[in-house]
Amino acid sequence: MNAPILVTGGTGTIGRHVVPLLRAAGHPVRVLSRRGGRPGDGVTHVAADLLGGADLGPALSGVSTVLHLAGGAKGDDRATAHLARAAHRAAVAHLVHISVTGADRVPLAWIRSKLDAERAVTDSGVPWTVLRAAQVHDLVFTMLTAMTRLPMVPVPGGLRLQPVDAAEVAARLAELTLGAPAGLVPDLAGPDTYGIGELLTGYLTAAGKRRARLPVRIPGRAGRAYREGANLARPGAARGVRTWTDFLADRMPSRPVA
Repeated sequence: MNAPILVTGGTGTIGRHVVPLLRAAGHPVRVLSRRGGRPGDGVTHVAADLLGGADLGPALSGVSTVLHLAGGAKGDDRATAHLARAAHRAAVAHLVHISVTGADRVPLAWIRSKLDAERAVTDSGVPWTVLRAAQVHDLVFTMLTAMTRLPMVPVPGGLRLQPVDAAEVAARLAELTLGAPAGLVPDLAGPDTYGIGELLTGYLTAAGKRRARLPVRIPGRAGRAYREGANLARPGAARGVRTWTDFLADRMPSRPVA
């Protein structure tokens, strides 16, 4: 029988796609999250707080591979360090971690925490794989939904994104998790690059909304990095197939403009 794979964040946007793929490959899956969940066919749940440094021994017992998807707005570096140390103590054979494109090039605190999380993995002593992926469609959608609650939407000049489909990221992660440790693999981004204004136009059209726009300039070193495309996938990156337009058409069929 195959050893169980531990997936942190297995109930999240990408995790919901990854877990069935790992099950289809014949592996029992142990999902770690803060609140746990209901067991399913070949899937068990364990509750633990990575950020708080909970005892992860029971979660890692008998596990040879860990796929680390859990993340948040703050503390990814500390949570990943806790997991990486526990994985080393448990003699885990492969630690797979998802990061973000531009993690080593954008001088923002939350991006630096992503890079520090990568370092926790690479310095752990556990054989590792790291995939840097662009923002998934769902995250971009959530961001635009929040922005358009305002009567006037700020539009950061020079900011470009390469939204990628969560299912395509999950498929790549499943492939990497089932394979041998591969180090830092090529980035994964969506098929197209959009200015934030283009993404906003598509969203507003699909939502049937009108909003005034306020051009803004991102200041400082971070603004310069974004204008130079430091957050975009590096040359040679893998590209997804499903476009932002496809995602919107499925998520929000176009409505008359109000």
